[in-house]
Amino acid sequence: MSDNDKNSKLIRRIFVEKDNGASERIRLGNGFIDDFIFEGQQTADIPINALRVIFNIISIIGNEQFRPEDRPKQLSLFDEEFETENNVFASLRIRNNKISPSGSTKQVIDAYEFLARYKMGWYKSVNLKGREIKTFGGLISNPSYDQRGFTTFLISSYWLKKLLVIPEYNYILYNLVYTIRNNKHIIFAIWLSKLPEKGTAIKLSTLNERFGLNYKTTNDFCFKFLKSARINLDQFNNLSFNYKYKKDLIYIIPYYTKSIPQDKLKTNVAEHSIVTRRLNYFKKRYCLTVDEMVQFSYQYRNIHQTREMIEKCFKEFIKNCRIRNVKSTNFKGLEFLNKIQEYIILFYRRTKMGELLPNGYPHII
Repeated sequence: MSDNDKNSKLIRRIFVEKDNGASERIRLGNGFIDDFIFEGQQTADIPINALRVIFNIISIIGNEQFRPEDRPKQLSLFDEEFETENNVFASLRIRNNKISPSGSTKQVIDAYEFLARYKMGWYKSVNLKGREIKTFGGLISNPSYDQRGFTTFLISSYWLKKLLVIPEYNYILYNLVYTIRNNKHIIFAIWLSKLPEKGTAIKLSTLNERFGLNYKTTNDFCFKFLKSARINLDQFNNLSFNYKYKKDLIYIIPYYTKSIPQDKLKTNVAEHSIVTRRLNYFKKRYCLTVDEMVQFSYQYRNIHQTREMIEKCFKEFIKNCRIRNVKSTNFKGLEFLNKIQEYIILFYRRTKMGELLPNGYPHII
């Protein structure tokens, strides 16, 4: 088809964001998961801000989703509206602060550019009359960033059908893309939702390939990836997992966590952003590795009292460095964490709890 055919887009529906906010959970159709997020044995490395776009799209269109076996008439109505001509689209608009709570224009633009380019191409589907319908683009097309705080874009009938017509689906908590920073942990949570209750056993090489990782041993995969993923899902998801390994096989068994408190589901996005920026500061300034950040990040992000203690200890650490005329950045990586841990122990043991339980101090290493 010519470039003119690509540009001749027909807008058949405008989806509007709900005034009452996002649902606590969204329905992810298995067809969309398999075709867009998981392709064969590999998983798309979708950035966190692009995942927020996807979750918000599904949240906005959620009331329109249906199972064709339950509502066969809806499939016919969808066909009439979206699958009678080529290049038919729906229009959506999302607030930019839902994609970048920190207010970064670059993060918003990068997220939409990724989704516009990822899997861009011609897609074919067959409507109820047996006619082949074609649409061109990625998941989204023609994103338009405006100064009023919104981005408007189009979704082709091909991908819209994957999102709306969901014979099989799983629920995912909407707030995962705000409470969990690691995009691979969110994608792992989506994959976990599709596992049978009894779990599964998978080879290390298969898991490495699926999640774009390169761990040499099953021990490394479990304790450098799965351990931190489980900590996040235990805290922020209604479905987590146990794991074990034997030789080259890793066993993953899902389980339901206790109900997530409503105030945690409605985590203040602004506070979450501040905490994330602070953790990034520590990571960059003191050259902390991903592995060194796991326990430190968990304690700082999730336990308010520990966060306050870490900040108090860090302030004292900086003060003592200045008194001794030593640069704080001389302490890097594990050496820096050990130093802060020493201060935590000193501060903790001065408290009433420290008198009762002298070894009950928070562990950041």
